[in-house]
Amino acid sequence: MKVRATAAKVMFQVVEQGYSLSAALPAAQQLIPAKDRALLQEICYGTLRWLNRLEFIAEQLIERPLKGKHRSLHYLLLVGLYQLFYTRIPPHAALAETVNATKIMNGDSFRGMINGVLRNAQRQQAELLQAADKNETTRFSYPRWLLKKIKQSCQYGYVSVLQAGNAYPPMWLRVNLSRQSREDYQQQLAALGINSTPHASCASALLLEKACDVNELPGFAEGACSVQDAAAQHAAWLLEPQANELILDACAAPGGKTAHILEHQPALKQLIAVDFDETRLQRVAENLQRIKLNATLIHGDASQPEQWWQGPQFDRILLDAPCSATGVIRRHPDIKWLRRAEDIAELARLQSSILDAMWLQLKPGGTLLYATCSILSDENSTQIKAFLERTTDAIHVPLNEQDTALQPGWQIYPGEQHMDGFFYAKLTKQVTA
Repeated sequence: MKVRATAAKVMFQVVEQGYSLSAALPAAQQLIPAKDRALLQEICYGTLRWLNRLEFIAEQLIERPLKGKHRSLHYLLLVGLYQLFYTRIPPHAALAETVNATKIMNGDSFRGMINGVLRNAQRQQAELLQAADKNETTRFSYPRWLLKKIKQSCQYGYVSVLQAGNAYPPMWLRVNLSRQSREDYQQQLAALGINSTPHASCASALLLEKACDVNELPGFAEGACSVQDAAAQHAAWLLEPQANELILDACAAPGGKTAHILEHQPALKQLIAVDFDETRLQRVAENLQRIKLNATLIHGDASQPEQWWQGPQFDRILLDAPCSATGVIRRHPDIKWLRRAEDIAELARLQSSILDAMWLQLKPGGTLLYATCSILSDENSTQIKAFLERTTDAIHVPLNEQDTALQPGWQIYPGEQHMDGFFYAKLTKQVTA
């Protein structure tokens, strides 16, 4: 019962108060026994994943919406609906635990109402789901503005993108190739009964057949591997760092790509990792410490490098730009409800500002790799096309056949080869005579 009450509280914090799930959930997990924390996570992630759909179903069954001081009970109802429709929890258990949670939430007077609504939902499940399927916003559970944006941006099939965003994310490993080959590490995993599949084009990536605790991974604590999606792992390979180079990782937190660059090229002259968020920069330090790697960490604004860098221009820059994160919704379903339509134009302006600032820090002949975990063209191909048009010494380096002058960059869509949604564009700076 406490798990359901806690889940309802987390839902209220995210949807009504604007907390991120990554902030609200860990704090809530400390309030319940360790054995129940995985269930709490499943309920919170799932309810947010299908929020629009569950809201629609609730509207069909409730005479008057719960408001004011009783609003948290509305989210308890959604938590109950999620369990009934989307989990293997026995219906009688889901019903009993959810209804009993009203006691903890000072909602005893609503016990009968919630019980009745959930029982009606159970009886009318097929009809309710069929009704929800008639509208795309409730069929796929996306806000209308975001669904429209994804339709505009995802040319190869927006339905697949929406479905991938609602899927459970797989677990990818990045093998530290400076310690062992991918094949050797795959054998170590297999010896422990952990099956994996190598990525076809990313030489460091292994896809686990089934997610597991990182403590079960051989050598994880010593840096033998890291958890990182294969799409994000392409950054170090596309950047192509060379020995004795000075490299900047801009907007580096939480540090996965920073570490991968150092693993990929241990003989760098220096790697500078900068991030605007001092708390997240600490995570970069923790990641590097685990793998026993060194970089110079700087707390600073990537759009104003003159405030924190007076050194020489960089040989290569990885710009992992702040973005809508619409390519990783399957890992962070709260993105759907925390983002607003007006955020996209604001993010595009910020990306443009950072791009211009970083370009001045790149030496002639140098390489800048622009990356986002977005699937929206405003932040990706449109952004790069505009930059190329206003920057005379920028040369576009195509990454594949789809990466053209008309639509520059490589867009990876969620679910493509089991990867997250990601975007890369590679640019070099012309050497003037």
